[in-house]
Amino acid sequence: MSYYFSKVLEMTFDEAIAKVTEELKKEGFGVLTEIDVKETLKKKLGVDFQKYRILGACNPPFAYQALQAENKIGTMLPCNVIVQETSEGQVEVSAIDPVASMQAIENPALKKIATEVRNKLKKVIDSL
Repeated sequence: MSYYFSKVLEMTFDEAIAKVTEELKKEGFGVLTEIDVKETLKKKLGVDFQKYRILGACNPPFAYQALQAENKIGTMLPCNVIVQETSEGQVEVSAIDPVASMQAIENPALKKIATEVRNKLKKVIDSL
């Protein structure tokens, strides 16, 4: 089982960030965190890296349900979506598959929630 799903887009990096954020909102997700990996690696290590951003997406009702089902699940939240420039004018967007990432947790209630979140994140990627 793959731990993510992705799609390659023909657009600029900034357009992709805006499009992903818009599609996440349509499915009830907000972006809680945004990590600019390129900037961080430049600042901390002095190395050059492609445009690469990690968006920490959260759907509050599902996050609440998951926390009620498994109080340590916060270690796996929020759901990460990455946007990376693979070449000029080409961007790959990838989202975590919550079902795959939570396989080690033996909690049937959590599996049901993870499946619902997976379906929403897959819809976001498919709609790009």
